[in-house]
Amino acid sequence: MKKGDLVWGAIQLGLVLFIVSPLTNPIFIRFTTGYPYIGGFVKFMILATMGELLALRIKADKWVRPLGLAYRALIWGFFGLLITLMFQIFANGVTASMQSGYLPGAGSKLAFALQTSLFTNLFFAPVFMAVHKITDTYIDLRVSGKNPRPNISDILAAADWNHFVNFVLLKTIPFFWIPAHTITFLLPGEYRILVAAMYSVVLGALLSLGKR
Repeated sequence: MKKGDLVWGAIQLGLVLFIVSPLTNPIFIRFTTGYPYIGGFVKFMILATMGELLALRIKADKWVRPLGLAYRALIWGFFGLLITLMFQIFANGVTASMQSGYLPGAGSKLAFALQTSLFTNLFFAPVFMAVHKITDTYIDLRVSGKNPRPNISDILAAADWNHFVNFVLLKTIPFFWIPAHTITFLLPGEYRILVAAMYSVVLGALLSLGKR
């Protein structure tokens, strides 16, 4: 175990203790419910970026600072804003559809969680993941100096779409994201974005293992 592993683990442990501690949990709840967009931005900026660092750690067998780390963190923060909104849209849409009889399982928390996860991951996740693939590739090309001014054709040509479709879409969505987000939507609303951001850490490990 390397020093970086201890630092990374300590940060994760500190975040968990802040959330579950009776002394600090009310602060977390007030912030999350009072400022949902800011909360979504901060949670994804920190946790998803840590997931990317873990992915590189697994892939390179050492801690590596990714190119354009600050840009990647800001993009994750923006995605946190978007995911915060999408969770509300899909959760409320599924609830209304169940109550009006357009979807089965009215009154069932499990039916609500499963169907919300299913629709979120089938209709929102692929687009979100593709956009993220494009932004990552843009940063790679520009910051590395390979192509200081890449256009959309350059980005599409450089991205590994075979891995994206065969692993990210066809494996992580049905076998990880749909089950994982079913659990997410069983939780109280104030914890859903946090748990979704924490899943990004797990995703980082999965993507690295998939590339191996």
